[in-house]
Formats: sequence, C-alpha cells, structure tokens
Amino acid sequence: MYLARVIGTVVSTSKNAALIGMKLLIVERVNEYLEREGKCEVAVDSVGAGTGELVLVLKGSSARRVFSENAPVDKAIVGIVDTVEVG
Repeated sequence: MYLARVIGTVVSTSKNAALIGMKLLIVERVNEYLEREGKCEVAVDSVGAGTGELVLVLKGSSARRVFSENAPVDKAIVGIVDTVEVG
C-alpha cells in the first residue's frame, strides 16, 4: 500500500466487461512528506475519490480482491487520506 495524489481521470468507453461502471483515476505516488515520487499510474477507484485528493492505493492481487477475482485490476484506491503525521 502506498500514498498517492489523484491528478486526473481516464474515460474509456470500450473496456473489459468486468471494468464497466468503474471509475479510473490517474494517480501519482508521493512520499511521507507528500512530495512527488515516481511516475503516474491508473488505479480503479473504490471510495469516490476526486482530483487533488490524497489516497491510499493497493496493488497486485490485493487490489483485485477489492472488486472481484475476475476483474483485471492491478491498482485500487481504497482510502481517502485526511491527514499525514511524520515523526
């Protein structure tokens, strides 16, 4: 699991049937100081996140289980972060 900032959305009218009705968001990984870290990725939203929000992202088989074992999901947004405290 890691922190990321939602920076945009993806609209796809043609996609795998298991993804119909799911919101796809572009996220950028951030470190504990909320500084950019890494490249942009597409994640499936399970919590109603929006652009600019700080979120928790799961990856791999854990992400797929959020929706369905049959869904072709590798990254899932599973939480909206209110605050981050370091140290």
